[in-house]
Amino acid sequence: MIFWNSIIVGFKQIWSYKFRSFLTMLGISLGVSSLIAMSAIVNGMENGMKEGFIASGGLDKVVIDDQSVPTYQEHLAEMAPGKTMKDIDALRANASMLKHISPEISTNTRYAFRGDIRTRASEITGVTEDALFINQHEIEYGRWFTKLDEENGSPVCVIGTQIRDELFGNPDVIGEEIIPLGEQIIIGEQLFTIVGMFQHYESEVARRERLEKRAAQALLPKGPEKAFKPTVTSTDNSRSWGPRRGRGGGWAFDRKNSTIYIPLKTALVRFRIAEDSLQLDDIDIQVADYEKLEDSLQQTRNILMITHNGIEDFTFNTQESNSETIEQSIQNSRRSGTIISIIALIVGGIGVMNIMLASISERIREIGLRKAMGATNSAVFTQIIIESIVLSSLGGLIGLAISYGLVYIVGSLSTSNAPVIKIENLIISMSFAIIIGLIAGLYPSLKAAKLDPIQALRYE
Repeated sequence: MIFWNSIIVGFKQIWSYKFRSFLTMLGISLGVSSLIAMSAIVNGMENGMKEGFIASGGLDKVVIDDQSVPTYQEHLAEMAPGKTMKDIDALRANASMLKHISPEISTNTRYAFRGDIRTRASEITGVTEDALFINQHEIEYGRWFTKLDEENGSPVCVIGTQIRDELFGNPDVIGEEIIPLGEQIIIGEQLFTIVGMFQHYESEVARRERLEKRAAQALLPKGPEKAFKPTVTSTDNSRSWGPRRGRGGGWAFDRKNSTIYIPLKTALVRFRIAEDSLQLDDIDIQVADYEKLEDSLQQTRNILMITHNGIEDFTFNTQESNSETIEQSIQNSRRSGTIISIIALIVGGIGVMNIMLASISERIREIGLRKAMGATNSAVFTQIIIESIVLSSLGGLIGLAISYGLVYIVGSLSTSNAPVIKIENLIISMSFAIIIGLIAGLYPSLKAAKLDPIQALRYE
């Protein structure tokens, strides 16, 4: 009963000095809101990075890169064979711990044309079907390359939706889906026929926003029917990255949406005619079991050491290192935001301590009277510290409301990775506010409890 009476008295005291109490609570509110908003932004960033990481292949993807030969093999450097189809044949025949093996040959161009319209692809690469599985591609329209396409080196390609948008038109603008199967584009001054198109890749946030926008447009009154035809949304060819770059909601999705794949042999015969046709630009592999990653890489290394005549001119670039970089980046952002928010809370706590000291100075006679009537030191201490906690808690609740407003504003301005508020962040922030109120109220409470009742009653 005494506890609840103390809380009621605390509210009355705050109400008696509304403006002063509001200014005091504002410091706590800003600290709590900044802590929650920062956590929400980092949570959104983390979700976006993880979505992008998974879209780019996940932990079981490994890239075999070239490297300079070790010091003890420098005399063999000129004999290093590099990555060749011989490696692919050996891995397919002997690497039982690998699930997919994808040789890649770059076309040494990033541009595709349709008439006077140009777009810049993230990659235009000759691949085999394994690339679909390693990079987690799905064909939504059309087909993949047939065996005949691969054997004959046919000039066919499968494109991403971003390539479609920039060369043939954006469905969101035109109002209908455009499927350019059978259409022709120019790659490296050579004519290619589109036989397939990947699905559109985007983050969950970007997908939700796109569907909401489409639903809102559907509610608008419709004007006279217009005949739509596949035309590009922009003819500004100076913008090689196109007018809608970034629509996918993250770098990994953008990269996949702007991919152009052609058959591996097509890249060999049409873009490597003056070079060693067996040389590969990349070899991507996917391990069958991530738990056995080290064993899988050791098996792969043993095979490549044989095909490379014992020359170690290759290295493994694992996604695990990228995952660690992402985690480190998230931790650094979260740590920095937490430190800044705690500093703001401490400043708010100093304000609470200041207002409580001022309140005691104004209530010395009241405290003396209570003691004269039998109030114990502990009762006075409890009363003052509860008032401090109530003041700080109210500031924290205001901070919660402010944080939702901040997150809404940031989310509406963000093109991807919308902030995400988690319940644990709310609990932690409010706990900080209460602890700050408790600490800030200790000294004023001790000072009030130690007042001599006779001296207090004489105070004017």
